[in-house]
Amino acid sequence: KGAFSVYIPKFFEITDKEVIYDFIEHNSFGILVSIRNQRPFATHLPLILDREREILSGHLAIANEQSAELEGQEALVIFQGAHHYISSSWYETRQSVPTWNYVSVHVYGTVELIRDGNDLWQHLLAITEKYERDSTYRIDETNKDFVQSLMRGIVGFRLRMKRCEGKWKLSQNHSPERRERVIQQLESIPSEDARQIAELMRKEMEYSP
Repeated sequence: KGAFSVYIPKFFEITDKEVIYDFIEHNSFGILVSIRNQRPFATHLPLILDREREILSGHLAIANEQSAELEGQEALVIFQGAHHYISSSWYETRQSVPTWNYVSVHVYGTVELIRDGNDLWQHLLAITEKYERDSTYRIDETNKDFVQSLMRGIVGFRLRMKRCEGKWKLSQNHSPERRERVIQQLESIPSEDARQIAELMRKEMEYSP
């Protein structure tokens, strides 16, 4: 498959590209993993998805060593969604073990650096528009010179997506009765992650009981 891969039992595999792209757009703070000096190197950063061109774009601080060997590499980006511990005490039998339910996406692709100043500027406009869409902040003539002065301190990049792997681990390998018990327990927990996992489990049961 390539330099990286993730273990996904068939129960949990998501292959629908639109589902995966929706997930990326709603969980767009990812982890970029590449090789630096023959060792894994990772950076947490916000990313922009271009669905039509199948490209992820982002930028690193120029002081971040990850950028030094990034161009041309096959890199991995990990997007993490909701997750929660599943206690075996929630099951109907002690012949069971605990687990962890979660949703995540791994994206693999080749990296190219953004060397053109105008392209980097357009990237900054796009990423600002995405994350400031509910605020009054914009990059415009009032702060253009300031932002351009800071551009010297960053390295932009694009990752051309070769493949995506979606993993929705939502107790699909258990009986409907047991899954319902887990959902009820999750719904009783005052946690946003617990609520989201319970909601995803219910939706999954509707389509594949």
